[in-house]
Amino acid sequence: MGPIMPRDPLMQTARQRLASARSVCILTGAGISADSGVPTFRGTDGLWRNFRAEDLATPEAFERDPRLVWEWYNWRRELIVTKSPNAAHHAIAKLESRLSQFWLITQNVDGLHRQAGSTKLSEIHGNIWKVRCTACGQISDDRSVPISILPFCPSCRGLVRPHIVWFGESLNPEDLRHCDRALRSSDCLIVIGTSGVVYPAAGFASVAKQAGAFVIEVNLDPTPQSELVDLSLRGHAKDLVPELLQGQ
Repeated sequence: MGPIMPRDPLMQTARQRLASARSVCILTGAGISADSGVPTFRGTDGLWRNFRAEDLATPEAFERDPRLVWEWYNWRRELIVTKSPNAAHHAIAKLESRLSQFWLITQNVDGLHRQAGSTKLSEIHGNIWKVRCTACGQISDDRSVPISILPFCPSCRGLVRPHIVWFGESLNPEDLRHCDRALRSSDCLIVIGTSGVVYPAAGFASVAKQAGAFVIEVNLDPTPQSELVDLSLRGHAKDLVPELLQGQ
């Protein structure tokens, strides 16, 4: 028996366009992680001891009180470690294994894409399971839960910080160059679970579309990107992404 054809004509069109693509790029945001139960850590979800994420995720906050910032990140790590990749994460990892030209760009720092098996990816906002030494710059994995507070570099004993791009910091230029190449060379871009308001990722769909890519959006609700993309699928990523990628 062949694959079951989707009843939704929009889904059928999306699958046909994806099937004809030689190069695929995927951009994911908080929506795909929300389907695994990961809170956004922004707005009401981000309140911790009456602090907002925007007050703690800054270089200034870390310089002022590194212990407080690490206590907040430890709390986040304790929440995230209980979550697992969902069907959308696994479907994306499977698609990567079937395509020679594929790149995943994620705004999420939870590491769930890597846990699902994705390897061709840019974590443009960093990874909460990595730490970076403020003295020697060494980046290393640290999945300790709870993490030792304050944590120090095993090489030089300098204070380490979360390997996260904080408010007021620039994204890694090499990451951005890699993303730009992937977007401009893609035949199809799938934008999953991102509101499309945080730059530079908010401009990625425009870059791909101007380069000739067919752009598909998967989101629960309309976004500022919805008028720009070629096709929008409404619903949960964990439901729609496996159906979209089935048989690819």
